[in-house]
Amino acid sequence: MKRLASLLLSAIAAIWIAVIAIVSVQNYTPVTLRFFTYQSIQVPLGLVLAFSISFGVLGAALLVPLTGQAGSQDDDPL
Repeated sequence: MKRLASLLLSAIAAIWIAVIAIVSVQNYTPVTLRFFTYQSIQVPLGLVLAFSISFGVLGAALLVPLTGQAGSQDDDPL
């Protein structure tokens, strides 16, 4: 069962990486990020998307152990 879960996770990650690569290549249009009065330089939309997803994954990976959600399942099956 663990092998199937690992294979499924790997397949999902590979699909997401492929989607990000395709979107990055197709959306080379430069965009400017604005946050209140701060304005960034123009960067490609695909790069913004890739960094946003990377920060989200890293944030979730850091947040799960802190909240204690990783080992919340019981070892005793019904």
